[in-house]
Amino acid sequence: MKPRLPLAALAVSFAISGLAALSAAEDPPPPPAVQPPEREPARRPPLVTGAPASSFFKSVPTPADESEKIILDVLEDLDKNQRRGMMNVPVDDGRLLRILAEMSGAKHVVEIGTSNGYSGIWICLALRKTGGRLTTFEIDAERAAKARENFKRAGVKAIVTLIEGDAHQEAPKLEGPIDLLFLDADKEGYIDYLEKLLPKIRPGGLVVAHNINPRQADPKYLQAITANPSLDSILVQPHLAGISLTLKKR
Repeated sequence: MKPRLPLAALAVSFAISGLAALSAAEDPPPPPAVQPPEREPARRPPLVTGAPASSFFKSVPTPADESEKIILDVLEDLDKNQRRGMMNVPVDDGRLLRILAEMSGAKHVVEIGTSNGYSGIWICLALRKTGGRLTTFEIDAERAAKARENFKRAGVKAIVTLIEGDAHQEAPKLEGPIDLLFLDADKEGYIDYLEKLLPKIRPGGLVVAHNINPRQADPKYLQAITANPSLDSILVQPHLAGISLTLKKR
């Protein structure tokens, strides 16, 4: 027979058991951790649709001042009324020439193939800002006369030297340095112009050649500008005519 617990001990035992049960009832197990919802990846705003990128670009630049407006008006007139038979560059190609000359800070630009002065006037838009000058060559007397008149109309006559004659013979007489050389004359002659004038082009200078396309480009010229390790050339095609840009490395 087990000995009986005193009454006081029983009371204490019951109290402890009750507290333990109460504590277990008041402290339930913690709920499982709630995972934060996954964030959706950021979405880019939708692109503007219904308008091609080209529609955002103006056909002619906005003039910065009255002098530039006069020049642009002359260029517009030449494009509308003197393009036939002149073999002028397209408007966008003229704008590219202006951008290249201005961004490179060109002080001396040489153009082979003046025609009626259209591309030269685009170049002069840049040279007005850089303080540079244009030397341009034209073998045809009638075109040279029109170019002189158009340079005067555009107000750029003072920064242009027009040499009438065969550029193959006359251009090598130039003194360097040349910052930008623009070729837009007899395509089979590009290689001769390059060989004679490349030594006069400053390191960091540019050679820009027009009509670089399968129908007109001379493979000898293409080989010369792409195989020479001192040159870096790319082809751009704002129009089907095609333009090569060649950097003379520093």
